[in-house]
Amino acid sequence: MKKECVAMLLAGGQGSRLYALTKNVAKPAVPFGGKYRIIDFPLSNCVNSGIDTVGVLTQYRPLELNSYLGNGEPWDLDIADGGVHILSPYSTSGESGSWYKGAANAIYQNIGFIDQYDPDYVIVLSGDNISKMDYKDMLETHKKAGAAATISVLTVTMEEAKRFGIMNCNPDDTIYEFEEKPAHPKSNLASMGVYCFTWSKLRKYLIEDENTPGSANDFGKNIIPNMLNNGEKMVVYRFNGYWKDVGTIASLWDANMDILNIPNAELDIYDKEWPLYARNPIVPPHYIGEHATTNHSFVAGGCVVDGEVDNSILFNSVTIERGASVRYSILMPGATVKAGAVVEYSILAENSVIGAGAVVGSEQDPQDPNKKIAVVGSKVSVGPGAVIEAGAMLNPETLKGGEEA
Repeated sequence: MKKECVAMLLAGGQGSRLYALTKNVAKPAVPFGGKYRIIDFPLSNCVNSGIDTVGVLTQYRPLELNSYLGNGEPWDLDIADGGVHILSPYSTSGESGSWYKGAANAIYQNIGFIDQYDPDYVIVLSGDNISKMDYKDMLETHKKAGAAATISVLTVTMEEAKRFGIMNCNPDDTIYEFEEKPAHPKSNLASMGVYCFTWSKLRKYLIEDENTPGSANDFGKNIIPNMLNNGEKMVVYRFNGYWKDVGTIASLWDANMDILNIPNAELDIYDKEWPLYARNPIVPPHYIGEHATTNHSFVAGGCVVDGEVDNSILFNSVTIERGASVRYSILMPGATVKAGAVVEYSILAENSVIGAGAVVGSEQDPQDPNKKIAVVGSKVSVGPGAVIEAGAMLNPETLKGGEEA
């Protein structure tokens, strides 16, 4: 069945800057916001934008992500003539096969998938940021301009512009130059890594790029510059909503805290006009014990809280024992904080255990851009009375089986 637009979601990122949190899962599968995973946000954006055909390109540690996506039913993407499709690298007869060599190569390897829907347009998305974005609005901008490519941009400060790919534009928003992390930026329009292409154009450039020796097979380094050099019409889409790259521990912590800022949160997860979909575990209601105090926090189903929780996010099945204190922290599914332990400015990964009387992290200024967030990796146990300093990173691979930190 012909589709006007197909979305291709790049979800194979290793997420190396998240260290212990991505040792066993791809970055898009990292839990976020009390009941979601990062990939829920671009998938929900697709559904809310009316895009019902999504290819999810996986590569690094795909098992948990693939299991989570399943048939796409939680996002209403389990339809017969579209839906969500998991696309991993593969080999064909007579070929050895290869990993995706870059974002452009990942799309190139799936030209056949896209062609079967014969779309007029393809939107390329990243599975490693948190945003609330109407892709339909971007598509309309693209169509109205009659562009070969439309690149979504955010307005940043000139100092921040040095860290991004920058689009230099004419007054009519057509792009005349792209600069990757310029030392002296000419503009402050930063690429978000969200692209809308006319498929016939992109298909041609993907094939040419694949046949170019030494290409990095990257959109920013190859496809976009090649299209500009050939005089293709390219425009920017100025995005004004919530978008945050959660590729670092600090930015992941910040984004989680952002959604706690109710009723003034930039990203309103209670917006009935733009619902967020997710695959939810089957767990009992949360329980707040007689000795518990909770303040300004999310507490998901299955949690048992009998200690103090303040300005924190508790995913499902977290346990906070009597006398324990959790402040300004993110506790992922199954984490346990034993009696008398203190957890501050920390992220506890899935099924981690903080022993009785232990101290993890320390009090800091939540507005300090240089704050140090302690991280306890998945299934890591911190021994009773242990002290884990601010900014520490307890990686499950650095501890022997059964060993406590």
